[in-house]
Amino acid sequence: MNQIATWWDGLELWIIGLPYVPQLLLVTAVALPAAYALARVFDVVLAWALALLGRDHVETPVGDAVTGER
Repeated sequence: MNQIATWWDGLELWIIGLPYVPQLLLVTAVALPAAYALARVFDVVLAWALALLGRDHVETPVGDAVTGER
């Protein structure tokens, strides 16, 4: 575990030592795909949980949603 912590600290120091633009590009290149992947995982897990609970169908309201007429 100590080796992982040492590696992580070295990575952080390397990123912090970069100029702003390369730092921004590097963090963006890692953070955006990671956030997208995490959102996809949450979406699949939530869809699975809602299907398991029987709450995966969408109820349509009676009448027209645009005009409000029934």
